[in-house]
Amino acid sequence: MKVAVKICGLATLDALDVALEAGADMVGFVFFPASPRHIGFEAAKRLGARVASRALKVALTVDATDHTLRDIVDALKPDMLQLHGREAPERVGAIRSRFGLPVIKALPIAMRADLSPIRFYANFADRMLFDARAPREATRPGGLGRPFDWRLLENIDLGIPFMLSGGLDADNVGEALRITHAPGVDVSSGVERAPGLKDPDKIRAFVRAARQAAERLTGGGAPSVAPKTRRRRG
Repeated sequence: MKVAVKICGLATLDALDVALEAGADMVGFVFFPASPRHIGFEAAKRLGARVASRALKVALTVDATDHTLRDIVDALKPDMLQLHGREAPERVGAIRSRFGLPVIKALPIAMRADLSPIRFYANFADRMLFDARAPREATRPGGLGRPFDWRLLENIDLGIPFMLSGGLDADNVGEALRITHAPGVDVSSGVERAPGLKDPDKIRAFVRAARQAAERLTGGGAPSVAPKTRRRRG
């Protein structure tokens, strides 16, 4: 079983280096001022240059305008865009076409009915990301370190790859993969010692746990690697 491991919310060169050395397939950078993981364009240039081709660079945005997206693309030179706001399917398609980059669309999940929009996004996004629904009083989207009921994703068939997020850490990622057979996992707060402050040991432990779980699900063999990301235009 191939599992793409994404470490998100990286904001320092030291944390980025640990994620790359641990073998993360994707590294995520947040461009959303309300988040404690937000980075500016100058930091994005430094971090993006450090990655080179060692992993896929993912830029996370929330209902960003085309102008902001252009600035992000120019600074980070990402391989993928992750849309974590209320972007409609047509908006996802327009962004993918305009910037010529694969798009991950995040959906908040709390109950089975929250899966119904998938069919509308599947023709526009390259991957879906399922995260826990934020509390009503939250000031930013995402699960904020809390998982949802992974059983909602059992035997799910989207037609496109998906990633699992929300409350994952080294202790539970194996169980999450056993239940969902997700082809990708995404972690941020689960590898932190405080909001926005990554813990090197937790990053290494998470990548190791995800790899070991993937091997168990395939009955052993070589460590899994991320599938090639397809670029679609138009």
